[in-house]
Amino acid sequence: MSDDEITLSVAELTEYCRTQAALLAGRTETIAAETDELLDEIDEDIAELRTRMAGHTSGPEAPTATPPTAGADGDEVTDLENRESELEEKQALAEAKQARMSAFQVLSEAYTELAAELDATDDDEREALSRIIQFERDHDAPAYFEERLTVLEAIAQSNE
Repeated sequence: MSDDEITLSVAELTEYCRTQAALLAGRTETIAAETDELLDEIDEDIAELRTRMAGHTSGPEAPTATPPTAGADGDEVTDLENRESELEEKQALAEAKQARMSAFQVLSEAYTELAAELDATDDDEREALSRIIQFERDHDAPAYFEERLTVLEAIAQSNE
């Protein structure tokens, strides 16, 4: 894109940054809701496992350390081990969602700060656009917007 092709004002570029921040904040809320649901599932699974374990150890006799035998007890142990594995996978997924949510929050805040900086400076359109392009490159912004082109991507496509 050449300098002659810049048709956005600094105010429009600033609004673009605010819009990107709002979209990221919305995505953060969505991820937070998904994470809360997953954490609720984990809590339910833990409660169920505790109930099942309490049912096995609530008798007057303490459980023995003998290895499980084939049959119902062996199936129960295998089932408990599978549930434990599923629970660990869910916990890892919840941690990954929390990390992703944090990354979205950081980028949203950074876009908000960039918008404020653009508002406070005397940059012309070219300087503002250049700052946004560099910002999006530095923050790998396109990776956060699956269904929307960033300015960086739009510039890259127009240069092809």
